[in-house]
Amino acid sequence: MATAHLEVDSNTFSLPVVKATDGPDGIVVSGLRNDGWVTLDPGFLTTAQCESKITYIDGANSILRYRGYPIEQLCEKSDFLEVAWLLRHGELPTQEQYDRFCSAVNHRTMVGEDFRTFMGSFPRSAHPMSMLASAVNALATFYPDTNDVSDSDQLDEAATIIMAKARTIVSYIFRRRRDEPMLFPDYSRGYVDDFLRMCFAVPYEPFESDPLYVHALGRLLIIHADHEQNCSTSVVRIAGSAHASLYSAIAAGINALSGPLHGGANEAVLRQLKAIRDSGKSVKEFVEWSKANGVRISGLGHRVYKSYDPRAAIARKYLEMIMEREDTSRLPEDERALFGVATELEKIAMNDDYFVSRHLYPNVDFYTGLIYRSIGFDPAMFTTLFALGRIPGWIAQYREMLSDPKTKIGRPRQVYTGEPRRDYIPMDRRG
Repeated sequence: MATAHLEVDSNTFSLPVVKATDGPDGIVVSGLRNDGWVTLDPGFLTTAQCESKITYIDGANSILRYRGYPIEQLCEKSDFLEVAWLLRHGELPTQEQYDRFCSAVNHRTMVGEDFRTFMGSFPRSAHPMSMLASAVNALATFYPDTNDVSDSDQLDEAATIIMAKARTIVSYIFRRRRDEPMLFPDYSRGYVDDFLRMCFAVPYEPFESDPLYVHALGRLLIIHADHEQNCSTSVVRIAGSAHASLYSAIAAGINALSGPLHGGANEAVLRQLKAIRDSGKSVKEFVEWSKANGVRISGLGHRVYKSYDPRAAIARKYLEMIMEREDTSRLPEDERALFGVATELEKIAMNDDYFVSRHLYPNVDFYTGLIYRSIGFDPAMFTTLFALGRIPGWIAQYREMLSDPKTKIGRPRQVYTGEPRRDYIPMDRRG
């Protein structure tokens, strides 16, 4: 085994190296604690919390792969439920496995009347992500026989329940916000097709989903399905390391995703595009103003990708298809204007040395909000759609964490820089 050597003052440490299939190798530093040292890495920018076989990212070369398969191939040839199976099991399913999995998910999409009553107890003004996290957490109380993480059958059932019912929950949240009746699932329709029906159909009237919207939303779910050890996924793994139930861990991930610096970024992009449109400035003038005043433009740049985000390229293609097809009469003029602003902003970012030198290329959030809005979702729902796509990845990461014999309960260390020991001072002697 390869080793790395660390010298601190007169101390020398020999550290084992874990070889990666792709990407950087890992230096195992866990033994340092036994010698009175810890590594200090705010934000965990160079710290790997685990070995994983699920997702590979090469941010310098615009590469994203699930279980070795390029994201571009999966978006072209696969669908969301097949990708969910791939992430969970490590291989693409056979036709029999795929059909059985789809049937298992579709036949668990219904929620009972007590759960519908529970969902109806939230104020209509409640934030959708708070409702989603609460609802997923509540599933543990409605299905108590699926909470034992040491029972593989219970874990399988919990994973399928979450995959199935999260779609129903998100549609219920959307309709409640609009003061519309909740609709029951239709087992005969596809996962995305029926989700759009449950969101937008009028009761007792036929509804046919727009095929382009079905396909586009399906691709967005795929590109969001996993993204290695990001903030919310790390939270899922940390919660799971304490053997919290899958429901509790996923709910924790949803809460982390709700932050404006994580899942809420696509909503910020839409606000930014509107601000540019309404500023009275041209896009170029707004960009120059933002550069002069140090104002960050949302949707440009990514912690991992130092080149064009491959997910953004896929999202852009589907947004173009929506905007360019012949039947655009349903799209309000302001949506087309926002697309124009985004297109011009991207062109500037791709050619302006200020952005290129700082690796500020469009990321996935740059276009997804415009697609969600074109389909008919209001901005407050954007992050719930992100979460709906990310659930298969969270499930896969949780299960991989549980099965890894090296997993220990998450307990980060710190470097204490506070006051040294001191004695208590009575109040009457304090100056």
